[in-house]
Amino acid sequence: MPLKGLLAGKTAIITGGTTGIGRAICLGYLRQGCNVVVNHLGLEKDQVHLDSLIAEASAILAEDPAAGRLAHEAGDVRQVATAAKLVATAVEHSGPAQRLDICVSNAGVCTFADFLTLSPDLLETTFRTNVDGAFYVTQAAARQMALHQSPPGGSIIGMSSISALVGGGLQTHYTPTKAGVTSLMQSTAVALGKYGIRCNALLPGTIRTQLNEEDLADDAKRNYMEGRIPLGRTGDPADLAGPAIFLACEELSGYVTGAQLLVDGGLFVNLQ
Repeated sequence: MPLKGLLAGKTAIITGGTTGIGRAICLGYLRQGCNVVVNHLGLEKDQVHLDSLIAEASAILAEDPAAGRLAHEAGDVRQVATAAKLVATAVEHSGPAQRLDICVSNAGVCTFADFLTLSPDLLETTFRTNVDGAFYVTQAAARQMALHQSPPGGSIIGMSSISALVGGGLQTHYTPTKAGVTSLMQSTAVALGKYGIRCNALLPGTIRTQLNEEDLADDAKRNYMEGRIPLGRTGDPADLAGPAIFLACEELSGYVTGAQLLVDGGLFVNLQ
């Protein structure tokens, strides 16, 4: 029987939370009693994802009155104001507690490109979203957790990648950003420990999301990749929910900070 109520009464923000890994973590948090505010771009083409997430969150709450409540906030993580607004919405969403307990910096982009022809625009978009966006939301969350609530404290989770540890010929603009997220979590763990704020990185392996669905649609590529993974399959976004709950839960990971948790089915240790 799955554990329940591990995040009861907590409030979290998740950037890029309506699809893929962010959505799976959001649903996992809601089931554990956490109130969640997801950030999204607010684009018309993405409305279907938001609508279905709202419907799923409502179904969870109807089934379990102890589940968390969902709210959402549109905005581009590349803009400083987006992070501040997201944090303010979460504090309001927390009700009388007036707290932010968990921040998951998940929003990111990944477009494969040849190094020799890679455009400055793609490089800037990738760095601004994956690194600048992670920095802005981490800083805004940390300011709330450290300076504007009593007692201070919280958990910040940066979504890095196995790509932070290995090279990728078509990812020369992407892998450095994920190494940057890992480094950001290491440094903020040092900077924020005195406030009781824990900062850790999650490093997914090959997870089936909208970012790689076209690549994994190639049977030869998918079969090759699955053959390299000791557990014999590519990951599902839901595979990240449990690790994200673990890092968010003080009772489970209260002495874990500055860490990098690989969630890759064993791929990294089999790269030979």
